[in-house]
Amino acid sequence: MIMGSHPINLLFRFLLELLALSAVAYWGYKQSEAWPGLVLAVLVPLGLAVIWGVFNVPADPSRSGNAPVAVTGIVRLLIETGVFGMAIWSLYDTGHLRLSAILGALVIIHYLISYDRILWLLSQNN
Repeated sequence: MIMGSHPINLLFRFLLELLALSAVAYWGYKQSEAWPGLVLAVLVPLGLAVIWGVFNVPADPSRSGNAPVAVTGIVRLLIETGVFGMAIWSLYDTGHLRLSAILGALVIIHYLISYDRILWLLSQNN
């Protein structure tokens, strides 16, 4: 079985995605004590979730295989690392240095476990 598509690793990645969206929502909320913070807390994670769900590599074995907007594997990897990177930075920017480091370590562990998926993504150039 491909480790990047193993059900336990997919659950791990799903939880990381939820943590990432929560981190950027928290960051948005902390940007203002008034209504703009609430707007950012909703729109930033919503925008990232849409990007995450729409731009996919066709036939990605770790996803549904659907690709509303087909992208190369490198672009998909950049999207994923960009979302996780923004979440890590969001925690850092809001003063949660330890949580930022923990999330960063968890993302690295996920990608190490998913080495076969990373290699597959890098081979998808069309």
